[in-house]
Amino acid sequence: MTADIYSSLARMLDYPQEKKSLLWAIGTVQGYLAGEGLECPLDTFGEFVAASTLAELQEEYVATFDFNPAVAPYLGHHLFGDNQKKGAYLITLKGEYGRHGYTPLGNELPDHLPVILWFLAHLVRGGEDNARRSFIDRHVLPGVEKLCDSFAASRRDSPWRPAVEAVRLICGEDSARGEHPADCGDGVLEKNRLKTAAHPEVSPC
Repeated sequence: MTADIYSSLARMLDYPQEKKSLLWAIGTVQGYLAGEGLECPLDTFGEFVAASTLAELQEEYVATFDFNPAVAPYLGHHLFGDNQKKGAYLITLKGEYGRHGYTPLGNELPDHLPVILWFLAHLVRGGEDNARRSFIDRHVLPGVEKLCDSFAASRRDSPWRPAVEAVRLICGEDSARGEHPADCGDGVLEKNRLKTAAHPEVSPC
């Protein structure tokens, strides 16, 4: 796992700023998935990006993520809705960022998915594998699973859906490589393969 993988995922799911960097990010993630023998239909997302102008990408991004709360890119929203527990979740994320010397750019909330993905890239650069995998298990995968379910239910044909599925798949595989006291080795790998199988309609990512 390299930091480029998580930073590329972040670029794919952030507000589009430049086509060239977005296409580079897609190619980087596709190369990683192919190298790991993981199938995910990112080619459809890449074709959409290549065929669109930057203005069209930005318009579609806003229509998908800003005007559709069902697939808003905020994991706390999917985990807790407007429950008070969401506030505690945000405080926890902010505390983890500070503890590991990560300062997000911009003014997004700490549960914004690209912010979280940039943090994972930061942890890779720092060699903090155990901290990264624990963070993924506790704070990332549960919300990403719910976001994937929301895309399947309400935005099945969205060009960004494969990008979100790639996050789920890569985070799941990264987590599976770690050793967890309560669930390690083949048990973790099988758990994440079962998560992958829960979304067979995205062949098979």
